[in-house]
Amino acid sequence: MSDHIEQLTAFAKTKDFFIGIDSDGCAFDTMEPKHKACFYPMTVEHWDLAGVAKYARDVWDFVNLYGQTRGCNRFLALLGTFDHLDVWDEVAERGFRSPPVEPLRQWVEQETKLGNPALEAKVAETNDPVLTRALGWSRAINEQVARTVHDVPPFPHVRECLERVAGRADVMVVSATPNEALEREWAEHDIARYTSMICGQEMGKKSEHLRYGAGGKYDADKVLMIGDAPGDMKAAKANDALFYPIMPGDEDASWQRFGAEAAERFFAGDYAGDYEQQLIDAFMAHLPAEPPWKR
Repeated sequence: MSDHIEQLTAFAKTKDFFIGIDSDGCAFDTMEPKHKACFYPMTVEHWDLAGVAKYARDVWDFVNLYGQTRGCNRFLALLGTFDHLDVWDEVAERGFRSPPVEPLRQWVEQETKLGNPALEAKVAETNDPVLTRALGWSRAINEQVARTVHDVPPFPHVRECLERVAGRADVMVVSATPNEALEREWAEHDIARYTSMICGQEMGKKSEHLRYGAGGKYDADKVLMIGDAPGDMKAAKANDALFYPIMPGDEDASWQRFGAEAAERFFAGDYAGDYEQQLIDAFMAHLPAEPPWKR
């Protein structure tokens, strides 16, 4: 059994309810600064995209912020960006083709802990130049985030919601962000104390956080995932958990609604069904599946 699965399995139930919460773009308004000031510039620099920078910017933003892949792991986002660029006619007219990244595709298909530690181990094992390049890119992003993104508070109403639910539910941070950044950000704003465990990309996929952290320990209707991306919803539904969406662009109102009505419905057993489905329908309608340059 992998170390991260052992740690998640050891997560101790102390209350009847469990709530998983995503971090970037959900609890914290960090998605825009991280992607626009850190991820995108480092992607242009490390993958030689200057010649198609304006297209790469649109693609990166769609993949990570404004489409249904919002919130995906950075390595998946990089591959998705190349895939979009390779089928955009205006990009092809500029003579651009994505760099060969097949070793990275193979790695993301085989590895569940899509973070730097697992990639470092693979690079040490193979000395593959594509994986080495991907690792340098990922490290540069982390360094840029550490320099740039700080003093970003949680969204309004997040703290009040955490205060409300922490006494009644075990709370876990369920995120694809590196653990170091998560622990720093949640501690910096004194809300880590409302959580029982903080899980980032080194602890596996979000679905694994829920499967091994909550699975078999709580009744299914007493497990809720709060997130701002379809991937959060998929992780919840893969584990028969409930999902509460934080609407991108309308986060303040989403958290206010959670504190005012959704949390109490969850604790009262009146969340599943029509109420949850209406929230999910509105959420999915808000995030397009097709990029604007194809519509």
